[in-house]
Amino acid sequence: MNDFPWLSWLIFFPLISAALIAVLPGTSGRTVKTLAAVCSIAEFLFSLPLWWRYQPGQPGWQFAEQHAWLPGLGATYHVGIDGIATLLVLLTTLLTPIVVFGAFGSVEKREREFYALLLAMEAAMIGTFLSLDLLLFYVFWEAMLVPMYLLIGVWGGPRRVYAAVKFFLYTMAGSVLMLVAILWLYLHQRAVTGIPTFALDAFYALPLSGAEQTWLFLAFAFAFAIKVPMFPFHTWLPDAHVEAPTAGSVILAAVLLKMGTFGYVRFAMPIFPAASAAFTPWIVALALIGILYGALVAMVQRDLKKLVAYSSVSHLGFCMLGLYALNAQGMAGGMMTMLNHGVSTGALFLLVGVIYERRHTREIAEFGGLWKVMPVYASIFLVVMLSSIGLPGTNGFVGEFLVLLGAFRHEPWWAIVAGLGVILSAVYMLWMFMRVFFGPLTHAANEKLADLTLRERLVFAPLLILIFWMGVYPQPLLDRAQPTLDRTVALVKQRLMMGDRITRGDVARPGVSVAEAAR
Repeated sequence: MNDFPWLSWLIFFPLISAALIAVLPGTSGRTVKTLAAVCSIAEFLFSLPLWWRYQPGQPGWQFAEQHAWLPGLGATYHVGIDGIATLLVLLTTLLTPIVVFGAFGSVEKREREFYALLLAMEAAMIGTFLSLDLLLFYVFWEAMLVPMYLLIGVWGGPRRVYAAVKFFLYTMAGSVLMLVAILWLYLHQRAVTGIPTFALDAFYALPLSGAEQTWLFLAFAFAFAIKVPMFPFHTWLPDAHVEAPTAGSVILAAVLLKMGTFGYVRFAMPIFPAASAAFTPWIVALALIGILYGALVAMVQRDLKKLVAYSSVSHLGFCMLGLYALNAQGMAGGMMTMLNHGVSTGALFLLVGVIYERRHTREIAEFGGLWKVMPVYASIFLVVMLSSIGLPGTNGFVGEFLVLLGAFRHEPWWAIVAGLGVILSAVYMLWMFMRVFFGPLTHAANEKLADLTLRERLVFAPLLILIFWMGVYPQPLLDRAQPTLDRTVALVKQRLMMGDRITRGDVARPGVSVAEAAR
């Protein structure tokens, strides 16, 4: 593995698989599904060595590959991995075959194109997590938008075109500003050192004034805030989720939203430490508003899928709160919440997709008493719902507890407000579960609903295993992520202590001085 270009293989194997599925002539729907399933499982198996070959205590990027790409510009094909990227890549490769199997019963048109786009999007997502050159990162960042845009626009619901265009315009608006900031960093790097490069490590060491950090941080933060999405940049998300096919909703919630939180940890915080610290009160305020707003709006939803969509706004607020606590517990909690949200919310969207395939409605009022006719489905829904609200023993508890602990250590009232979000999440989830599964069978159509098939049970089995494993024994995940998170905090504080040529007037610091942030 030390000599084999493993990371490049993980990026390009699904892309090759997508091209193969797209161009093979005369393949039936069954053949396309089988080929997509085999390729996605193979990609997961190829990624497994990252779990045991990654060395958490080893400094620097591991399994790094660097090749000339655009030598005239100083851009290189440079990929590598750290603890955070390892876990997110494994989450991506695990969920893709689950999504492929889950789509077998719901996708009936243009199956070849559908599965090809899923695999192409997997390649772009993995490339985004592994890129160590900012121009390469931007290429993968933009590339993953196209498959999702098409998945929503072609296989989505009645308002699919509107949702797809809105998703694309929102994310593109943030991406353009980030591109401008990347180009400014590149030109500044070349002027300071005489070396043209887009290398991430070079930008980590680049001295920036407070004013420069402020504007550049805002450009990056805007792009990442839309992707998370943070309040008030979240309005594209419910439309995208409601109109997207089930597979698109799962990938969108489980992986694509994590690009935003990942971007803050990998780029915004270490490159612009003073500006990141200065805007911490604003980011935390938006995170807390998102936690409460998402929960309150989810509580009044009549559509199951829209309820889960707004719960994502609330849960991603916990991620941002943990990350910007800027301590070991908070950042570990933010990282765990990213992974937990991917598993639990991905499972919730799959469960909503199952009932929609049978009833062709997601209105909560159309259900009631489903436990009587679908006991296996109801039992799995119960477990996933409890994990989503953070029941001890499930994956959701670990992340939320660490976020609240980290937030309390920084500012106790942050944890108090976020704790209200935990209570509200229990309210809307338990109320929804009661209306859907308990009481009498209110509609005759529900009496004939079939319980989960063997294929559907196999789809949920790995997710249930992860829910309990991550809840009971999260230490292996924390062991891999914590050194990288600690290095991020140390890098931020080191850059702050060095001063970065910041004067009091350089950055508009809402309540946080440079000295306070450094402490």
